[in-house]
Amino acid sequence: MKTFLVGGAVRDQLLNYPVTEKDWVVIGETPESMLSNDFQQVGKDFPVFLHPKTREEYALARTERKTAVGYTGFKVYSDPNVTLEADLIRRDLTINAMAMDATGAIIDPYNGQQDLKQRIFRHVSPAFSEDPVRILRVARFAAKYAHLGFKIAPETLELMRSMVLAGETAHLVAERVWAELHKALLCLTPVAFFESLQACNALAVIFPEIQQLFGVPQPAKHHPEIDTGIHSFMCLQQASKLSAKAEVRLATLLHDLGKAVTPVTKLPKHHGHEQAGLPILAKFCQRLRIPTEFTKLAKLVMQYHTHCHTIMQLRPQTLVNLLEKLGVFSQHHNHLDNFIVACTADAQGRLGYVNTAYPQADYLNTAAQIAQTIEVQAILALGFTGKNISLELRRQRITAIKNWKSQQTMQQIH
Repeated sequence: MKTFLVGGAVRDQLLNYPVTEKDWVVIGETPESMLSNDFQQVGKDFPVFLHPKTREEYALARTERKTAVGYTGFKVYSDPNVTLEADLIRRDLTINAMAMDATGAIIDPYNGQQDLKQRIFRHVSPAFSEDPVRILRVARFAAKYAHLGFKIAPETLELMRSMVLAGETAHLVAERVWAELHKALLCLTPVAFFESLQACNALAVIFPEIQQLFGVPQPAKHHPEIDTGIHSFMCLQQASKLSAKAEVRLATLLHDLGKAVTPVTKLPKHHGHEQAGLPILAKFCQRLRIPTEFTKLAKLVMQYHTHCHTIMQLRPQTLVNLLEKLGVFSQHHNHLDNFIVACTADAQGRLGYVNTAYPQADYLNTAAQIAQTIEVQAILALGFTGKNISLELRRQRITAIKNWKSQQTMQQIH
């Protein structure tokens, strides 16, 4: 049986990157011969098999022919006569169209090694344009390798633009978009994912809510970068430094969606943008079928990030309200830490503010700790019952915060 390691595993080995999964191509075999060797078939549309011991995927060499729009419109042809070169040419980028044989020798018919050295994402053949998911994949590779200096080849970028213009991206389904977005958010430089989509005009089609932020001005006094879209990208960049969590990064990116609908007569100010953004965010998350936990955090950050920025001026009641909304008093849904990181990234994601301290983070954390010292057991011991338990609990938390704030004020005076 002739087997070759292919795709990302070869690429990452050559980049000295950790290889997380291995894919194999098998030449000269049939489904029957694979099954007779105890491989388990898993592919419905084309023959893919799991190795009986390693459980790694082994696919029979195949070719594809475009038969309809979208990423599912393909006719797959698999036969023992399909060559390794014919299988590799159907792949997206030259750096993913290499194979390695059992001796470690590289088979590179489309100059993938050269593009790796030159740090270029280049399509293998015009067949790249047949699958719109490849636009998302290139953008995701940009998020993964931007720190190494990778760029999209001009001719590939032009091809991606022509695909967008032809309407191919309109056929992307939510599950595939979210899958690529989620992977990109976990990469080292997720902002490169969105920048790449913007460069080929796909951002306006796939994530129009984000594209609509560009060209929307903000007050120069607080936002020297002025443009809301630029600010959102800077925030994502900062969030990526502060947290490895995909949900924190996404919530940070989306927190200012409401600024896109500020009436022109009110610009560059954006009073009420927190509430204005909520229906936009809801539609965004629903359309892309974003998981509930991601949606919850994004909503909290959008609705209350300005509360965090002005935390020291909030009344004790408002502060306790915020802590309740963040789930600080809940055992299972405490969003405090993630919320603080997102708000810190928002404050620092401005021109000239990247290294500026954000004392609001410690202030909110301390307030949460003080409010948490008021426990239910003590309320019960006082004889409170029914709904009066929660009312007294809240009253005591507000009192504790009020006393603490008074102490803070006295310390500042002295």
